[in-house]
Amino acid sequence: MTEKLYKARPNGAAALLGILLMYIAAGCLLIVGASISRLLVALAIIVIMVGWIPLCGLKVLRPQEALVLTLFGKYKGTIREAGFYCVNPFCTAVNPASMTKLAQSGDSHGQSSAAGITITSTSATVNPEMYSKKISLKAMTLNNGIQKINDCLGNPVEIGIAVIWKVTDTAKAVFNVDNYKEYLSLQCDSALRNIVRIYPYDVSVNVDTTGDGMADEGSLRGSAELVAERIKNEIQSKVNEAGLQIIEARITYLAYAPEIASVMLQRQQASAIIDARKMIVDGAVGMVEMALERLNEKQMVQLDEERKAAMVSNLLVVLCGNHDAQPVVNSGSLY
Repeated sequence: MTEKLYKARPNGAAALLGILLMYIAAGCLLIVGASISRLLVALAIIVIMVGWIPLCGLKVLRPQEALVLTLFGKYKGTIREAGFYCVNPFCTAVNPASMTKLAQSGDSHGQSSAAGITITSTSATVNPEMYSKKISLKAMTLNNGIQKINDCLGNPVEIGIAVIWKVTDTAKAVFNVDNYKEYLSLQCDSALRNIVRIYPYDVSVNVDTTGDGMADEGSLRGSAELVAERIKNEIQSKVNEAGLQIIEARITYLAYAPEIASVMLQRQQASAIIDARKMIVDGAVGMVEMALERLNEKQMVQLDEERKAAMVSNLLVVLCGNHDAQPVVNSGSLY
């Protein structure tokens, strides 16, 4: 099913004016016909009784709205241009997702579920346009909620995404899937899980995230832009049949699950301490080497291997220690 435009002009104002004039004429005919002919009275009554039917064909569309019309179950076309239209009064507007509210821009009221879907059924929680069969063509932002997913190393992480999307083919959105809003939300969940399982939370060794057989440094935390792009492409491949376009996908929340967050924090702290110690030791070894070379160049003092080892040990203790050194002054002979 592909979209086709409904051939109609924005002539709703003229049609409404014609209907009003018809009712005025019928009223005058009813008054005049009462004294002339019963046939005229009967004709006026028939016009008054059925003259309201064309009013059912009056449709008002605002910018970035569409109306999918069917006639006795057959798809007749879609109106996309803003205006006041008069269409076949027996045409029915179709929008199976009109009662579905997502946790997104443009939808309000009701509590969103874990999947970001709310189907509202009580009049106390609906907005005035809830029963409208119009389909919005605007770009909307879907916040699909936070999910707990295991990364490629098996660590549970919590992640949430925001997806910017819009309807591009109204016929596919209405007829190819049962409810295009629910379909989009569920496909977002599925795509998010498929992509997150490829990456570790942080950079890890011997992990291939690109599928080329070579280990790389891809991670959820360090490659957020690349991960978001892959999520967008994954969702787009699944919603093409529903006539939807994914404009952008962004990671809005990323953290370890609470049950392992404290352990992973200790691991990160330990890793940071080790990296800092490596840097300190590398610098200290370089300084000791430089000191020995300068002493040999200047020939200020002759040290045997044992004294050199003692000097290296003392310098490393001073340079690598966590506390300030407490020097001991030796006033006697070195030997």
